[in-house]
Amino acid sequence: MTETLRLAKHLAAQRGCSRREAEQLIEGGWVTVDGVMVDVPQERVHPAQQVAVDPKARPGPSLPVTMLMHKPVGFEAGAQPGREGPALQLLQPINRSAQDRSTERGLHRHFAQQVCVTPLETAASGLIVFTQDPRIQRKLLEEAAFVEHELIVEVGGEVSPEALEWLNRAPVVDGRAMLPAKVSISRSGEGTTGLRFAMKGHWPGQAAQMCETVRLKVRAMKRIRVGRMALSGLEPGQWRYLMPYERF
Repeated sequence: MTETLRLAKHLAAQRGCSRREAEQLIEGGWVTVDGVMVDVPQERVHPAQQVAVDPKARPGPSLPVTMLMHKPVGFEAGAQPGREGPALQLLQPINRSAQDRSTERGLHRHFAQQVCVTPLETAASGLIVFTQDPRIQRKLLEEAAFVEHELIVEVGGEVSPEALEWLNRAPVVDGRAMLPAKVSISRSGEGTTGLRFAMKGHWPGQAAQMCETVRLKVRAMKRIRVGRMALSGLEPGQWRYLMPYERF
């Protein structure tokens, strides 16, 4: 029986390059085995199999990627590494949006060590962000007080002018005044009112807590924007890559 070899070892011997360079070529999606792209260095291959490298290959360190997802209701999305919740399970190639304009090829390494940096209530839907990029982690977690989040909150009944005025005040949390939210009525009718919240330093449960304080019952909640990035174009459960020119 012919012994198989790790693809990285086989490629390094075939090209006369270092094992690390071979791994970078494979992880970058530049290597095919019998005509099929393989991006896992540990893949086992037979010596007789045809291993080829794209002539346009550019070996180098893997660059971090960021993904935007439309989280459906019922999926937890936390912001602690290793505790991102079931929403992370939706981050699979099969759920990539057909509207994604990125040329990224959906490599295995893109789905490893992704951290949710925009936590959202399990009962809410809408935009969440996963990233491998430390700069974006810092922007959306450590500097969250400067990033505006926009949510549409559906509440039961009508919203009085007094309640709306209170919602626009600076909330007090743990005895400390927070930045005021900008709250407006987006629609009203059929026993419900749609409220548009725009707030900086948003944390999960903030909008619901504010509504409960003025005795408004939340029926649905959706986050439609984080900074400059909008939810538009993503169906529930789908994700796309953040484009190189896009900024939060």
